[in-house]
Amino acid sequence: MPAVVADLVAEGDDLDDIVKGLTPEQWSLPTPAPEWTITHQVGHLAATFRLAAMAASRPEQFTTFISTLSPNFKANVDAAMADFITERPAALLTRWRAERRNAEQALAALPPQQMVPWLVRPIPAAVLAAAGMMESFAHGQDILDALGLQRRHTDRLRHLVAFAVMTWDFGYQARDLTPPQVEFRFEIKAPSGEIWAFGPQDTDQVIAGDAVDFCLLVTRRRHRDDLKVHATGELADEWLNIAQAYRGPAGDGRRPGQFMPSTA
Repeated sequence: MPAVVADLVAEGDDLDDIVKGLTPEQWSLPTPAPEWTITHQVGHLAATFRLAAMAASRPEQFTTFISTLSPNFKANVDAAMADFITERPAALLTRWRAERRNAEQALAALPPQQMVPWLVRPIPAAVLAAAGMMESFAHGQDILDALGLQRRHTDRLRHLVAFAVMTWDFGYQARDLTPPQVEFRFEIKAPSGEIWAFGPQDTDQVIAGDAVDFCLLVTRRRHRDDLKVHATGELADEWLNIAQAYRGPAGDGRRPGQFMPSTA
């Protein structure tokens, strides 16, 4: 648990370094997410971490809160960040930092396997921290794309890779499809060159590739055609089309060639 929370903190700090010097005009830049500016991206992260802090420190209050949510996913997302996106950039930055710290401290105070309530079902505290890393990576990428920047990734991505493997069936669920009754093998190359392997060695359904590209795939921030992630086996190849590490509607994702192909 200390590792995943420490890495969650570091990922947030890296993104903070990117946005803290932006001009007011840059906060209004459009991102690849339709109708979302950088302000929307940071507001969404602030709202997400506020929920995570509530789930980890006030589980009964969180359970009561989610019982009031609408069946309309987009309406819930919009409502959650509405209070944040009306702030001026400096105030929004301050509030996002506060929500991050509250969530990080609440998660760090729990045993890693302690179950906490979450939006679909209870999950271990360590998994919720990994989900926070997924959110930071995905929405951070949207911000980077809006600014035309790239960042250097580290082996902190191992938490997001493991989370995506754990939630490999989310893409099927989001499309009302039945997941195949087979186990996939994942062989993902870390930024350091280490291979992170998950799943049985004797399966004929294998997904392999670069960790950064894999994370871009499962957060739907790049199209599979522009990534160094490959599949062996028909089912694994189909999975590359629908992979996502989050619940809710898949969205349109990104178009082939919308961004320069990975050089990793």
